[in-house]
Amino acid sequence: MMLRRGFILFIPRLVVLLVVACCSVSIVYMLACTPKGDNQQLALPRVHGPTAKEGYEAILQEREEQHRNYIISLKKQIAQLKAELQGRSEQLKNVQDQYPDPLDIQLAHSNLEKAQANLLAFLRSQIDKAEVHRGVKLSTEYAAVPFESFTLQKVYQLETGLTRHPEEKPVRKDKRDELIEVIELAVGSLNNPEGDGNAKHRVYTASDFVEGIYRTEKDKGTLYELTFKGDTKHQFKKIVLFRPFGPVMKVKNEDVNMADTLINVIVPLAKRASKFRQFMQNFREMGIQQDGRIHLTVVYFGKEQMNEVKSILENTSKSANFKNFTFIQLNEEFSRGKGLDVGARFWKGNNVVLFFCDVDIYFTAEFLNSCRLNTQPGKKVFYPVLFSQYNPSIIYGHHDSIPSLEQQLIIKKETGFWRDFGFGMTCQYRSDFINIGGFDLDIKGWGGEDVHLYRKYLHSNLIVIRTPVRGLFHLWHEKQCLDELTPEQYKMCMQSKAMNEASHGQLGMLVFKQEIETHLHRQKLSSKKT
Repeated sequence: MMLRRGFILFIPRLVVLLVVACCSVSIVYMLACTPKGDNQQLALPRVHGPTAKEGYEAILQEREEQHRNYIISLKKQIAQLKAELQGRSEQLKNVQDQYPDPLDIQLAHSNLEKAQANLLAFLRSQIDKAEVHRGVKLSTEYAAVPFESFTLQKVYQLETGLTRHPEEKPVRKDKRDELIEVIELAVGSLNNPEGDGNAKHRVYTASDFVEGIYRTEKDKGTLYELTFKGDTKHQFKKIVLFRPFGPVMKVKNEDVNMADTLINVIVPLAKRASKFRQFMQNFREMGIQQDGRIHLTVVYFGKEQMNEVKSILENTSKSANFKNFTFIQLNEEFSRGKGLDVGARFWKGNNVVLFFCDVDIYFTAEFLNSCRLNTQPGKKVFYPVLFSQYNPSIIYGHHDSIPSLEQQLIIKKETGFWRDFGFGMTCQYRSDFINIGGFDLDIKGWGGEDVHLYRKYLHSNLIVIRTPVRGLFHLWHEKQCLDELTPEQYKMCMQSKAMNEASHGQLGMLVFKQEIETHLHRQKLSSKKT
C-alpha cells in the first residue's frame, strides 16, 4: 500500500517537471527573440549623410540575418528538447504499461537510469583516453595521429585517396555533413554560453568561423578544434568538441557456406597470346587446382592469334581435366565492355558470381573466396582495389637478375601501388549485372566502360564493397595508347602509363642518374689520392 501511495505521489511530480521544462524552453525563446535595449542600439549613419538610407538598410539587413540564424539555432535546440521530453514520456508510459506493479516500475526505472549513466560514463572515459586534455607518450614519429584542417569551403588533407587533391571541397556526403554539423554546434555553443544567464552577447554566425582542425583516433573518437572571430581584430573564440565512439555492438552472427558457389571468370581478349599463356598458368594453379569451383569464359575479338589462344585453352583442359570453359569469338573491333557484357549474358545456368578479369591479372585462391564472401545477390557487389606492379626492369635493375614472378608479387611501396583509380576488376552476381543494365556498349576501345558501370551500382540501392585486397595483382606490361582513342580516353591511358613505371623516388634516381654517377666517380678519384 505504501508503495502504491508513493507511486501516486510520483506521477504528479513528473508532470510538474515536464511543465516546468516546457515553460523554461518558452522563456529562453522569448528572451532570445526580445529586441535589445537602448544601450545596444544600432550605430546608424548620420541622417543627412550622402548614404544614410543605404547604410541604414545594410546594417538592418545584417542584424536581421544574424537574428534569423540565431532563431534557427534556438528552434533546433527547442525541437531537440521537445523530442527528448517526448521520448522520456513514452519510455515512462511503456514501463507503466508493461509493469503495473509500482515496485517493478521503480526497479525498471532505476535500471534504465543505471544503463544511461553507464553509457555516459563510458563516453566521458573516451575523452579521458584520447589526446584532448593532455598528450600521450608515443614510441615513434609514425605513431602520431595527424590533424587535418578545414574552412567553410575546403578541406586540407594528408590522405588524399582517389581524388589525389591535397585541397578539395568535401565530396563525400558523410564528411560534408559531419563538418557542417560541427560548425553549427559550435555556433550554437557560442550563442548560448554556460553560466551567463541573462547577459547579452553578440550573435555569432558561420561567417565568423576562421578555421578548424580535426583528427580521429579510431578506437576513441574525433577531436575538433574550431576558431572563430572575436570582438576585436586580435581576439578569437576557440571551441573544442569531441565526438566519442560508443561501445562495439554485435550486428550479425551467421554461418556462410560457399562450397557450391561457382565463379565465372570472364576475360575479353584480342591477340596477346603470350600473355594469355601466362594467365592460364595462374588460372590452372589457383583456379583449377586450389579452388576448383570456377568457370572460364574467354570472349575473343578478331581472328589473329585466335588458333594459338584456343590451343592454349584446349591443352590446359586436357592436362588438368578441366571442362568448365566457354570460348566466344566476335568478328569485330575490340571493346572491353562489349566482351564482358556478351560473356555475362551468354551464361545459361543458375545465378552465378561473375568476376570481370583481364589477361594481365594475377589472382590467388584466397582472393576467389573474398570474391564470394563480398557479393550477395540483390544486396552487395565487390570492387576490390588491386596492387599494381611497377616495371621489374627498373625495380630490380641493380640486381644480377630479375626474380621469378611469384617472388615479385610482394606488397611494398618500392614494388607497386594500390590502383585506387581502377574499377575494371569486379565481382557481382549475374542477376545484379543484368538488372543494373550491364555495360554501356557505345564505349569503344580502352577505358571508361568500367567507371560507367561502377557509377550505376553507386546510384542503386546495392552496397558497394570497395577495399584493397592482398591477393589480386596487376602485372606490369608496356602500355600502348592508340591514336584511335578519344582525347579523354587517351589522357586516361597516358596517366595510367606514367604511374605504372616506378615510384616517385625510383623515377627521380633515373632522372639524376648522370649526376649520381659523376658524384661517385669524384669520390673514387679523391679516395685514390688519399
